[in-house]
Amino acid sequence: MAQLAIGDVAPEIRAMDQHGSEVSLAAFRGKKVILYFYPKDNTPGCTAEACNLRDNYQILIEKGFEIIGVSADNEKSHKNFSEKYVLPFALIPDKAVNIIKDYGVWGKKKLYGKEYEGINRMTFIIDETGHIQHIFTKVDTKNHTAQILQATGL
Repeated sequence: MAQLAIGDVAPEIRAMDQHGSEVSLAAFRGKKVILYFYPKDNTPGCTAEACNLRDNYQILIEKGFEIIGVSADNEKSHKNFSEKYVLPFALIPDKAVNIIKDYGVWGKKKLYGKEYEGINRMTFIIDETGHIQHIFTKVDTKNHTAQILQATGL
């Protein structure tokens, strides 16, 4: 599994989103990308994070960002989640966890004393040239936009 660092070239993504449209990281060259990984649709933390990005979507777009969310949920789950919360950005279903592993966000987690493998909530800011500019390992789901803007100096 990858251990990505600031300055690394972001691994390419080519996948279908919740609407069946192809999403490619290369298509966003020239723009900054917020690539966020989250554990599961419709859970409290994941909903808070998605809604925070949605509520600040126009500000982020004006600052030159595009947003892509990734989890291991399927396309139907993403579509329902997106429609329920009116999310204006792409959600990529990664059931095979290929993208998740490429970005090194798959790993051990603990819940109620039990260890299991799953997605660790992380966000990567990718610059206009396709390089990783910032990595968030401790995401404040309710204030994620503020975290992003502060870290990027915008």
